[in-house]
Amino acid sequence: MKDRVFLFDVDNTLLDNDLVQGDLSDHLAQTYGPAARDRYWTIFEQLRSELGYADYLAALQRYRVEDMHDPKLLLMACWFAQYPFADRLYPGALEAVRHAQASGETSILSDGDAVFQPLKVARSGLRELFEDRVLIYVHKEQELDDVERWRPARRYVMVDDKLRLLAAIKQIWGERVTTVWVKQGHYARGPAATAGLSAADVEIDRIADFVNLDLSDPVTLRQSRA
Repeated sequence: MKDRVFLFDVDNTLLDNDLVQGDLSDHLAQTYGPAARDRYWTIFEQLRSELGYADYLAALQRYRVEDMHDPKLLLMACWFAQYPFADRLYPGALEAVRHAQASGETSILSDGDAVFQPLKVARSGLRELFEDRVLIYVHKEQELDDVERWRPARRYVMVDDKLRLLAAIKQIWGERVTTVWVKQGHYARGPAATAGLSAADVEIDRIADFVNLDLSDPVTLRQSRA
């Protein structure tokens, strides 16, 4: 059992997924037209409501069923496979992970599908950086027993852009976890991001600020570095 394990979310925590979605929207509109773009996102949101997580490839498959006789749709899969995810890491993301690695074990703890999310993690370089310590679930806050099985530790530090998930994890792990809210990305903006939720133990405006935390005390993570 490790003394501490740092758990990092991916989308809008280490990687600018809002920008990825913007690039995808531009690609769909330019290549297939605004109507196709809008229909794809409608299906995407319907699936997310049904599944509880984002599944880009499943949305593509469902869209293809609606328009089976357009071979151009198959090229959308190539866009996903060839996208330069490494260029979409936030400034300071790699340094933040390395800062944590100097004080304990690190692991990705993410939500997502079983194909696109692992591809994103691999192509961004994060899988290599985390030395294959990658956990991806449908709802990670419901899988903490399994997280403990794979990454046993006396204490955890959870770094995420969604205060809702941090609050849920805190409720289950209690004082065993220090929650770090990275207030970047669309999930961290607006009144809905904090409505009715307990505050995180630590708040930072961007992932680059993580290197300013003193990790010698995993309970407080004092912001002692300029």
